[in-house]
Amino acid sequence: MKKFSAVILAAGAGTRMKSSVPKVLHKLSGKSLIDWVIDSVESLKPDNIVVVLGHKAETLEKALAGRNVKIVYQKEQLGSAHALMQAGKVLKSYNGDILVISGDVPLVKPATLASLLKRSKENKASVTVLTAEVDNPFGYGRIIRGARTEAGSALEKIAEEKDASASEKAVKEINSGIYCFDKNVWKALSKVKPNNAKKEYYLTDTVEILKKEGKKAAVCPARSAFEVKGINSRAELEQAEQALLDGKISSLLENGVTVIDRKNVYVSFDAKIGQDTVIYPGAFIGRGVKIGRSCLIKGSSFIENSEIGDNCQISYSYVSGAKTGNDIKIGPFSHIRPGSVLKDNVKVGNFSETKKSVIAKNSKVNHLSYIGDAEVGENVNIGAGTITCNYDGEKKHKTVIGAGSFVGSNVNFVAPVKIGKDVLVAAGSTITHDIPSGKLAIARARQEVKRRKERVKIGE
Repeated sequence: MKKFSAVILAAGAGTRMKSSVPKVLHKLSGKSLIDWVIDSVESLKPDNIVVVLGHKAETLEKALAGRNVKIVYQKEQLGSAHALMQAGKVLKSYNGDILVISGDVPLVKPATLASLLKRSKENKASVTVLTAEVDNPFGYGRIIRGARTEAGSALEKIAEEKDASASEKAVKEINSGIYCFDKNVWKALSKVKPNNAKKEYYLTDTVEILKKEGKKAAVCPARSAFEVKGINSRAELEQAEQALLDGKISSLLENGVTVIDRKNVYVSFDAKIGQDTVIYPGAFIGRGVKIGRSCLIKGSSFIENSEIGDNCQISYSYVSGAKTGNDIKIGPFSHIRPGSVLKDNVKVGNFSETKKSVIAKNSKVNHLSYIGDAEVGENVNIGAGTITCNYDGEKKHKTVIGAGSFVGSNVNFVAPVKIGKDVLVAAGSTITHDIPSGKLAIARARQEVKRRKERVKIGE
């Protein structure tokens, strides 16, 4: 592929979103609009990625921290050509092509951008515009072609909605706002004037300017109009969300996953789910999730950033930042928090919570318990109401429970504390000291039964 750099235009206010959040930071399937665009561009290995910021630039700059992009600023939003001029501060001496794309076009595929770059190279054009055919072109710039020749119709100009004639408005081929320019773009930008209804510097004017200078202008039709659709409102964001979700669920069905009711589940674009897994209504499967084969995800379960093994069952539970082995049962109504590692055949039952803990295979935390900052060995039974008291008000401390131990109900482990193997902890105990292996521990006040005093009746 020919050398190129990319410029992402993200300076606009996005007023139609009616939000205090910059438009390009709104999320689609858990990922911001601008991150979708950056990822698509980045996959093509450009020499540079320049992002033009304007409205709420500081917020966007923080969101882009850590990304391999160069940032420039459009202090006044005077149009798309003016925005691209700001990128010239970084790229004016660059000799490769310039891919220009808006930060609100999240569904554009890398293959589509690659085809635009390829078409530009083949046509030796100074500007190549990615276009699409739509039934209702209202609001879009129209692609005005010249006379048809054996080589096809050349691009003459792009007519913006507010400046187009009646015949131009009837054209259904529209400008996607995605371009490939050669180095002549910078000279062309210097000649753009705000002679239009909006008094802005239109990037589309560069087409006529370049043609007048004897340069070639070309088009590259996109395979799908929806792919190049910008997100300008909450309604359009929801439409994109539904399109992604529908495509994801169709892919899962084709690959051996059962989805009981596709209209009542959510599955992120990047979720990986194995064959013969069944997704019941109400499930929410967010980003960074990998689920193995033959699992059951039942009820209103929420799963994110987690890896679930094979033959696991999750019922009405919240799982975040966790990793499990195979044959796991979670729920109903369990809370599996970040750092939880559940080995094979572990059960975490109703109204129980784990956090930053490793629970070894064949162990059970069945009822109403909290296991935090703990290491639980194999074949351990944790009784109902057990709590690891891991926080002293300043620091977190660890609890270790050895393999084969049995913990009775309503036990408190005041960390740091270490319980040996095959220990029996009596119900109702508060454990404050280590227990050697093979011992019985009872840490509770002795029960006393005394004569009951006669009650005083109310009103006497």
